[in-house]
Amino acid sequence: MSAKTANDFRLGFLTTISLKDRGHVGGMLITNRQGRPLEFQCTTPVQANRTQEILYGPTLLPYLRGELIGRTLVEKMRLKPTVVLVDDLELLSVRDHISMAAACLISSKTPQDENDLVIADQNLRLADGHEDDRATLQKLEGTLAAESELAEPFQRIQDALNEALGKAAAPTREAA
Repeated sequence: MSAKTANDFRLGFLTTISLKDRGHVGGMLITNRQGRPLEFQCTTPVQANRTQEILYGPTLLPYLRGELIGRTLVEKMRLKPTVVLVDDLELLSVRDHISMAAACLISSKTPQDENDLVIADQNLRLADGHEDDRATLQKLEGTLAAESELAEPFQRIQDALNEALGKAAAPTREAA
């Protein structure tokens, strides 16, 4: 990878938190390849109404997190990421609504699925139907240091969201 290409490589980290009785809030951090922040955006709380809960059924959370929150954040970013990483499989549905590669960081170090890809000793899951993302994601291997911890920026986003929302927000993480 040339120096110019490596310098243009941007990682997007997208996550959401659930707020008790207030819906979901999303945050996206764009970093350079060293993990330094380049841009951060967050949403206001998004909460489904009762009719949406009934009509969307089990597809509600992927819709809220991936399509409404995730797509909105990617579109709002002034700097576009080369790759969008998420920390929740429900958020991986964002890939159906954006033009760049996306993957979900999986806690297991061992591939569990045909869509899994190990980069810098970390397991990433590709979105179904977007197998072409594999080549883009494999470029991460040459861009990231072996000691890169891809989970760390997600904690920074959650801390920033908690700070922006204030201590009274009482966020909770829902299991994927």
